[in-house]
Amino acid sequence: MERLSRKLLQDISQYPEKVLQFGEGNFLRAFADWQIEEMNQKADFNGSVVVVQPRGQGKTEKLNKQDGLYTLYLQGMKDGKALKEHQVISSISRGIDLFNHYDEYLKLAQSPDLRFVISNTTEAGIVFDAADKLEDRPQKCFPAKLTAFLYERFKAFKGDNSKGVIVLPCELIEKNGELLKEYILRYAAAWQLEDGFKRWIEEANTFCNTMVDRIVPGYPVDSIDEITEELGYVDDYIVMAEQYHLWVIEGPQWLHDEFPAQLAGMNTLIVDDLTPYRTQKVRILNGAHTAMTPVAYLYGLDTVAEAVEHERVGAYIKQLVFEEIVPVLDFPKEALHNFAMDVMDRFRNPFIQHYLMSISLNSLSKFKTRNLPTLLEYYGRNKALPKRIVFALAALISFYKGKRGEEDIPLADDEAVLQLFHENWERYDGTFSSVRQLVGNVLRHEEWAQDLNEVPGLTEAVSDALYEIETNGMQVAIESMFNADSDFGEVAQNGCHSTK
Repeated sequence: MERLSRKLLQDISQYPEKVLQFGEGNFLRAFADWQIEEMNQKADFNGSVVVVQPRGQGKTEKLNKQDGLYTLYLQGMKDGKALKEHQVISSISRGIDLFNHYDEYLKLAQSPDLRFVISNTTEAGIVFDAADKLEDRPQKCFPAKLTAFLYERFKAFKGDNSKGVIVLPCELIEKNGELLKEYILRYAAAWQLEDGFKRWIEEANTFCNTMVDRIVPGYPVDSIDEITEELGYVDDYIVMAEQYHLWVIEGPQWLHDEFPAQLAGMNTLIVDDLTPYRTQKVRILNGAHTAMTPVAYLYGLDTVAEAVEHERVGAYIKQLVFEEIVPVLDFPKEALHNFAMDVMDRFRNPFIQHYLMSISLNSLSKFKTRNLPTLLEYYGRNKALPKRIVFALAALISFYKGKRGEEDIPLADDEAVLQLFHENWERYDGTFSSVRQLVGNVLRHEEWAQDLNEVPGLTEAVSDALYEIETNGMQVAIESMFNADSDFGEVAQNGCHSTK
């Protein structure tokens, strides 16, 4: 059977390379690149995407073997009906391996067609590392890579303000565009680049804060043989996603003209302030994802749908959302409730196998972004700790032990985080005092940007929950939570399906 390629599908159009994209992963291909495909077909965007891999090597080479093509399956509720559909996405022109073809990367900076930069390097990607240098090929951090690229563009066009770019970072970080710009200016100062470049960054380039929303389970491991037979070709980059999507871009209204997503029927909004959209989505949808992952996985479940449909784990998730997350959000309660109900329905999508392990990448930084603000806000309002979020934090620490029974967990995080947990779990001897020491060390780790041991009662509560998990297992630990809180199952009894 032949591999998907432009030779196999000869009617595929080619467009000018208008977008530089940091990240070749499932999310951007199922979200941003799909929207660019739709804009090319329906709104005369007339642009393609050049992809660079922000970390590691090899994936762009594999993508190039398919000429940048891949198949996107959209499955879920659309206009009130369950719908499953697929299409070949051709918006990616090529991938560049920064480690072996750095000159190609710099050459792209000299292209007059280039207009956009899109990124998704996870919450851990937008950082500043003083060790990065302009002469590195490539730099380690994404902001440093982008600074070097923009500096090359500034030099190539002699500071022409018309050759600036529009930057749309998709990382789930508050004010992601502003933070990325701040780090670029910090690199410009650290590398002693000329003042003209700094002015060009400020005046010629548009850095937009953004918020993205689409559940993307990724590659269909369980059904790939049937899908390949259905398609009639081999595709190593098939990606599955739900029908629902939302992209909120905080930027000037003239962006509608250059990025005509709404003309293509996309649920993409250009607004003056995305804060309400972002907080609602990150705290409820992403917060539930991050909190449920270690709890459900250690319980013995593997997918989001299994978790929310499970009698005990599902009740835990609903209580977490409706009793701890929603009450501390300062938006109309009916709107929050309806959004949360819709999220539960999206979690149940019958077509999608959204594996918990696919959510677990960089879980510590995700918990900091998605769940810690809720924990602190809940305590500030109630002078009590949110039990389910505390339990999720304990489960996360247990998850980073790297074991589910006798099975190894393939942990994926920054080396410093993995080392933190490895060293502390090595000292664990089964006693409560060693659990207490482990929790204290984790809660004071620099990743949190504060010593969480100073939150009244948190160290003790997390230690109690972790000791229960480690001593008796996750299933018994959740039962203990039910037994300790008689109203724990009320949300499940009051209904969790949207009636809209």
